[in-house]
Amino acid sequence: MKPSIPKGTRDFSPAEMVKRNYIFDTIRSVYQRYGYLPIETPSMENTETLMGKYGEEGDRLIFRILDSGNPFDQFKISDENFKVSNISGKALRYDLTVPFARYVVMNRNDITFPFKRYQIQPVWRADRPQKGRYREFYQCDADVIGSNSLLNEVELIEIINEVFSKLGVGVTIKINNRKILSGIAEVIGEKEKIVDITVAIDKLDKIGVDGVNKELQEKGISQTAFIKLQPLITFKGNTTEKLALLKWVLADSEIGKKGIEEIETIFEKIKPFDYAQGDSKSVNLELDITLARGLNYYTGAIIEVKVNEAKSTFTGSICGGGRYDNLTGIFGLPDVSGVGISFGADRIYDVLEELKMFPDSASVSTKVLVINFGEEEENYALQITRKLREAGINTELYPDIAKLKKQFSYADAKRIPFVITAGKDEIAKGIVALKNMSSGEQYALSLAEAIEKLS
Repeated sequence: MKPSIPKGTRDFSPAEMVKRNYIFDTIRSVYQRYGYLPIETPSMENTETLMGKYGEEGDRLIFRILDSGNPFDQFKISDENFKVSNISGKALRYDLTVPFARYVVMNRNDITFPFKRYQIQPVWRADRPQKGRYREFYQCDADVIGSNSLLNEVELIEIINEVFSKLGVGVTIKINNRKILSGIAEVIGEKEKIVDITVAIDKLDKIGVDGVNKELQEKGISQTAFIKLQPLITFKGNTTEKLALLKWVLADSEIGKKGIEEIETIFEKIKPFDYAQGDSKSVNLELDITLARGLNYYTGAIIEVKVNEAKSTFTGSICGGGRYDNLTGIFGLPDVSGVGISFGADRIYDVLEELKMFPDSASVSTKVLVINFGEEEENYALQITRKLREAGINTELYPDIAKLKKQFSYADAKRIPFVITAGKDEIAKGIVALKNMSSGEQYALSLAEAIEKLS
């Protein structure tokens, strides 16, 4: 058979994994600095845990897992009593937030609230594979649960700022509030259609105003309501002007005014960090009235991050999140509010690769290659290798006795920046020859001096 892998999945070479780990390590280090603790949950969950949490569109993208054995022995698809749930009681997780809520409820007696956790694991979606969209991909989540404070939203925005500043990617952090969207639905006379409205608005960048209008009409939302909605979703002012417009439009909506108040509090508390406005190289911050995010469980602030760089062909979000007030309630623990964000590691990788923004250090795992001259020199080379590793320097000893050209070619192919040689002359003098593979410079040093230089 010709080997292949499923569409929407990928193998990762060693060179790619070094770069991916650079992203994971950057995100992980920031999470830990803010006091977040790691957890992991199973790849599969009971189907009932996942279904009904992501909205109709999200539920359709969940990968179900057939029960063990041959589940079709008991049922025929043509049977009137046949249901998919009869043969599939498990599913691959769609995201990390719902499994996290389930985890919190199951472990509530062992958790100190507010509970701050991060989780870096793969998720699966039965989506149509395309650029920047995969069926298997990694999410890097951070959530705080058990606290209503808007300081958590502020902290998560600071985390986003720090991560992308470290990665050197200019982004725009877009913020909205689900209460504002609920207020808008209320004032246009379609309060009960909030889910349909948010799902449609969330596609504005992809299908345009006419496409949103068509989808809303298909959902039974009146043309009069859309005429009232259109000025809001097409308004192009700055954050201050958008807030002024919202205060006027939502003057009679209590929930809408609450959303505006929360947004203003967040913007006020992040002022000292002096986020840029319109600078493509920096981290920008803006209120986006059209930001909806399709997940049903959001109840407050919603966040989405997009790349600024005009050279990038990637237009999707590379980070997102929001506030959910009662996600644990569906598992039996009501009135526990949470808020979280999720970095899309695979999308960030694609952006860094496309813009050639990975640092040289992200392409290198081994720092030093110790050359193997032969049986007589091998033990000395082995001692050198051990001492370099003890000093925290990533080191390889070439395992075979081979020509120098072959060993140096190996270092070049793996982009190893330094090579140490120790032949009979160096052994007699108790030194090593350290070569910088980039500059070609070579030094005769004691091993202690070489370790100091490499460090």
